[in-house]
Amino acid sequence: MVRKRAQKLGDLERAVLEVLWGLSPLQRATVRDVHTALSADRAIAYTTVMTVLERLARKDLVDQHRDGRAYSYRAAATRGEMTAEMMRATLDDFGSGDSPAALVAFVEDATAAEVAALREALARLGR
Repeated sequence: MVRKRAQKLGDLERAVLEVLWGLSPLQRATVRDVHTALSADRAIAYTTVMTVLERLARKDLVDQHRDGRAYSYRAAATRGEMTAEMMRATLDDFGSGDSPAALVAFVEDATAAEVAALREALARLGR
């Protein structure tokens, strides 16, 4: 799912999304699930996790589903989809006239695995 506009994410928002991206695509997590995962590495309040999930839902970055009295969540887009949208937004912010040059500069710094993935994707698009 492509977002209307890429969002800048804070460290905690990114950490919450990392937990959600670690789930299977159809699986949902409760605030408690996310809190348990995050609190393994940091001291964090349950209410803070709840606030971050609500904020991400308002930004349309997570899907929020009412499940009885509680909510469950899942990422609205894959990590790859969100990264692509942020790249598109960055290219738009700097003007479309320089997009080809920016893409070339990006590819020049890409690893061999990244170049191979780009070639494979371009080949699929060309079919």
